[in-house]
Amino acid sequence: MTKKLLPLSVSALAPTISLNHVQTCMNNPYPETLTFIGQQRAQSALDFSLGMELPGYNVYVMGEAAHGRFTLVKDKLEAHSKGRPTPNEWLYVNNYDDHREPIALFMQAGQSKQLADDIDSFIDEVLDTFPAAFDNPAYQRKKKKIDREFNDAYDSAITEVEIAALEQSVALIEEKSVVGFAPLIDGKQLSDAEFAELDDELREQFYEVIEKLEDALIEALIELPRWKRESSEKLRNLKKSTAELATKPLLKDLEHKYAAHIGVLRYLKDIRVEIIDAVLEWLDDEDVSDENKEDFDRKGMLTDFFAPNILVEFKEGDAAPVVYEPNPTFGNIFGKIEYATSQGSLITSYRSIQPGALHRANGGYLIMDAEKVMANPQVWDGLKLSLKTHQIKNDLPYQDSAVGSSFTLRPQLIPLDVKIILLGSRELYYTIGEYDEEFAELFRVLADFDYYLPSSDKLQYQFITKVLEYCEGTLKCSLTESAMARLLKFSYRQAEHHNKLSARFADVLELVAEASFYAKQDNLSLIDAHHIDEAIEGKQYRTGQISENMLSDIKEGHTLIATEGHAVGKVNGLTVLHIGDTSFGTPARITATVYAGADGVIDVEREAELGKAIHSKGVMLLTGYLGNKYAQQFSLTLSANIAIEQSYGYIDGDSASLAELCALISAITSLPISQSIALTGSINQHGDVQAIGGVNEKIEGFFKLCKMRGLTSQQGVIIPKSNQVNLVLDDEILNAVELGKFHIYAVETVDQALNLLMDIAAGELKDGQYPENSVNGIALARLSEIADIVNGDNDEKEHEKE
Repeated sequence: MTKKLLPLSVSALAPTISLNHVQTCMNNPYPETLTFIGQQRAQSALDFSLGMELPGYNVYVMGEAAHGRFTLVKDKLEAHSKGRPTPNEWLYVNNYDDHREPIALFMQAGQSKQLADDIDSFIDEVLDTFPAAFDNPAYQRKKKKIDREFNDAYDSAITEVEIAALEQSVALIEEKSVVGFAPLIDGKQLSDAEFAELDDELREQFYEVIEKLEDALIEALIELPRWKRESSEKLRNLKKSTAELATKPLLKDLEHKYAAHIGVLRYLKDIRVEIIDAVLEWLDDEDVSDENKEDFDRKGMLTDFFAPNILVEFKEGDAAPVVYEPNPTFGNIFGKIEYATSQGSLITSYRSIQPGALHRANGGYLIMDAEKVMANPQVWDGLKLSLKTHQIKNDLPYQDSAVGSSFTLRPQLIPLDVKIILLGSRELYYTIGEYDEEFAELFRVLADFDYYLPSSDKLQYQFITKVLEYCEGTLKCSLTESAMARLLKFSYRQAEHHNKLSARFADVLELVAEASFYAKQDNLSLIDAHHIDEAIEGKQYRTGQISENMLSDIKEGHTLIATEGHAVGKVNGLTVLHIGDTSFGTPARITATVYAGADGVIDVEREAELGKAIHSKGVMLLTGYLGNKYAQQFSLTLSANIAIEQSYGYIDGDSASLAELCALISAITSLPISQSIALTGSINQHGDVQAIGGVNEKIEGFFKLCKMRGLTSQQGVIIPKSNQVNLVLDDEILNAVELGKFHIYAVETVDQALNLLMDIAAGELKDGQYPENSVNGIALARLSEIADIVNGDNDEKEHEKE
C-alpha cells in the first residue's frame, strides 16, 4: 500500500541564513580587496588569455547580461595593462608624391604632439618670413636687374624699328603696351582726318611703308616670348632661392632634433622641397590681387598641407589602452575618412582620416558586444582580416558607393597588435562556431560565466562586503543585519537554489538602491529588512498588471479554476509566464476525457497548433506510461482528449505532463480529484516525476489565488521531490505553511501524486495484479474493458454467456 506523503516542513521551503554569521561578516569586512565575486572558471580563462602573447588568443566571454561580465573583464584588463609598455603613437602625414596614399608614422609616447607643435611653430615662422622676405633690398635689386634685362632687350628692338620708321617719315607710337605707327609730314604726326585729306598716291605710299614697318616690328619682337619666359624663369628661380635660403634654417633645427627618427627625417625632407612651392603659390603677394588677399586663410592652407594628422597619442608611462566600443559600426572600429563639398564635388585629404576603436586600442585591448559585431557582416569580415594580417583594415566599402568617382584615399596600413574581447551569449557562441570555421582559430579562449555561485561562508562573506562597499560608497547609507539577510535570500531566490547564490549581482545592487529610496522616504540612512521588502513589492506592483488581471478574471469567473471540492478528469496545473523581465505563476485547469475508441491520447493544444515541441513530447509520453503500467496483458486501445482549458497562447515545456496524466487517469477511473491541490512536474514513461523550472513562481501563483478566495487548510501544491532544493518561498507562504493553512508536497512518482489527489491508495503491483479498489487496479480494469469493447472481445464474451 502506497504510504500517503506528509507535507514539507517550513525549514525545507527556504534556505537557512544565520544572522550571527551575517553580523560577524558585517562587523569585520573581508580583509582582501574584492574586485569581483566568484566566477573562478571565467577568471582563470581571462588570466590565461592575457598571459598568452601569441596571435589568436582572443577571448569570447560567454554569459548573460547582469552577470558582471563587463566589470570583471574591465578590471582584469586594466590591472594587466599596467604591466604592459606604453604603445606607440600613430599619425598620418601627407604623401607629396601621391596625395591619395598618406604615409603612416609611429612615434614614442608624447612625441606626436611635440612634432605637431614644432610643425605649427615652423608654419608660423614661415608666415612671419613671407612675403616679407620678398621686400628684402637684395631680392628687390636682383628682381629689378631681371626686369631691366628684359626691358633693355625689348627697348633695343623697339628702338631699331623706331629709327627705321623715322627715316621713312613714320612715327612709332606705344600706348598701353600696344605698338602702332603714324605718318609724319614735316615732322608732324598726322591725325586720321589730316591723313584722309592726303592725295591717294601719298596715302598709298604711307600704307606700304607702315606695312613694311609692321613686318619689321614683328621680326624685331619675334624673340619676345622667349625673353618673357627667360625673365619669368629667372624671377621664379630668384624666388625659389630666396624661399630656400629663408626656410632652410627653419627646418635645420627640426632635422637635428628628430635625427634619430628616419620617418620624420624623410617627412621633413619632403617639407623642405614642398614648402618652397607653397610659399610661391600662397605667400607671394605679387601673384595675389588685392581683392583676393582677404579670402586667403594662409595658416589654414599651410596646416592642411604640412601638419601631421595624429590618430592616437599617449603620455609617457601610460598603461596599455583598454577600449570599449559600444557601437561597433565599420567606421567606429576601423576609422573613417571625412569628406567636404567643394564646387559640387566631394574632397578630402590625409587630415580628414579619423581613428577607429582598433587605432585607439592598438597595443592594448578592445572590448565589444558580439551580437552587435555580428549584426554587420562587413564588420566581422573586416575584423577577421585585420586579425589575420595584423594590420588595421582601412578600405571603406560602405563609403565607396557614396563617394563614387570622387577623390578617395588609400592610407598606408598600420600594424595591429591588439587583443579582442567579445561579450556574448551562449547561443551566439555556438552559432558562430558552427557557421564560421575561422572563429575557433581567432578566438581560442572561452571565458564561461556561470549562472550561479556555489554558496559558502566565504562567498557570503564576500557578498556582504561588496554590498556594504556599494552602500557606503555609492548610496551613502548602511544596512541592518536583517536587511542583509533579506538580500541573501533574494540572491538565493534569483538562483532558485538552497546552496547557490545568483551570479546576477547587479540585481542585488539594484534592489539595495531601490530600498534606499524607501529608507530616505522614512528619513533614514539605515536600510532595514522591511525596506528591502518594500522595494521588492514595489517592483512587483509596477510590473504586476497582467498577473493581477489574470487573478481578477479567475475571481470574477471568467477563467474557471476551482480551489475546493472534487471533480473527475479535472486538475489544477501550475504554469509560469515570462513577460519581459517579469515572471509570475498562474494556475491553469487541465481536463481530460476518455471514451471507447482507437484514436489514442490526443493533445488538443498540438492539434490547435498552440502546443510547441516539448509540450507535445510530454503528452506523447503519457501513452508510453499507460502502456507500460497497465497494458502488459492486452492491447492499449482508447480515445482520450487532453486540453489546457481557456489557454489561447503558445504553450511550451513538459511541466504539465504530471497534471495531464493525473487528469487522464481520473477520467479513465472516474475517480474524483481534489481541486484544493494544484500540481506541477514532468514524467518519464516509468512514472518517475522529474524536475521543472519556475517552481517558486508556480507555488506563489496558486497561493495568491487561494488566499484571495480564503485559505481552507486543505489547499496545497504538489511538486517534484527533485525541486525541493529549489524552494526559496516568500515569508507569507512560510507563515501559512507553519500555521497549517497551506501545504507543499514533494513527490517522486506518479503513484504518490495520485494518492494525494484522490485520497485512495494507488496500489502496488503484486503477482501481475493491482489491488482491486486501488487507483491502478481500477484503471487497469477500465482500460481492459475499453480494449475489449473496441476490439469486439466484449461481444464474444456476452455471446458465450448466452
